Amino acid sequence: MTHNSPLSLAICRFRKHQLAIASLFLLLTMILMVLFAPLFERFLGVDANAIDLFNRMGQPSAAHLLGTDELGRDVLARLLYGGRISLATGLIAACIAASIGTVVGLFAGYFGGKLDALLMRFTDGVIALPLLPLLIVLAAIDLVKLGVPETIAQSENISFYRIILIVALVGWTTVARLVRGATLSFKEREFVMAAIGVGATHLHIMFRHILPNLISPVIVAVTLSVGNVILLESVLSFLGLGIQPPMPSWGNMLTNAQELIWQAPLLAVFPGLMIFITVICFNFLGDGLQDAFDPKAEF
Repeated sequence: MTHNSPLSLAICRFRKHQLAIASLFLLLTMILMVLFAPLFERFLGVDANAIDLFNRMGQPSAAHLLGTDELGRDVLARLLYGGRISLATGLIAACIAASIGTVVGLFAGYFGGKLDALLMRFTDGVIALPLLPLLIVLAAIDLVKLGVPETIAQSENISFYRIILIVALVGWTTVARLVRGATLSFKEREFVMAAIGVGATHLHIMFRHILPNLISPVIVAVTLSVGNVILLESVLSFLGLGIQPPMPSWGNMLTNAQELIWQAPLLAVFPGLMIFITVICFNFLGDGLQDAFDPKAEF
């Protein structure tokens, strides 16, 4: 990698964005902590699912660093396991949505004409839908009535996969419009004309010549959308339509805390603070990557 290569220049620009660097450090630390949640649980000598009704809503102490919840469970351990669900939901749903949007935008921008008009009008239709009411309706649908086997519909992990699918199905529109605009520009470049001249197929040109040049804006779009996905998951879980107990998430931890806000306000503060910090960090990271990959930005 030479000093003047696009990647090295992007890294140098990113290093100037102090908030993005700090956000990246915080997010990596958070991800490592939630990944190794069982180790922290063992080190602290607690069990995230152990109920102790004699120690309900306990204050922070040496035994429970962040106190206990309404059932006497350790709040810190549940925050770590809840972070697994919330972060995984945000990252996986954002990546799936970006993949859908990339394919839609790539085909629309490359082929143009009626296909472009059809795909973009469909995209505009999805954008015009009221997002939160739509997500609430989709999350409230009874899966058994849709033909899903009852054993699957009532399994513990189904709410996790359901939220990912719902958010991904409505979250691809921004990437689609971004990729379409970039594809319209790239398909007129000399390297694409040369590929057409040597007889390359349309799929080869799209996925071997145009798509690699779209990676940078797509990465930025994914980073910026992760925070929004985490917020949507938290809202749905807060409304009781997202991740279902006993599986913890920051959203349903807020739901459990809302009735105890006066007796134990810290039960709402901790998951709310984690959501706030995570969303802010992803937004700062996205801004930093956007500046880093912008060729017009000053060095």
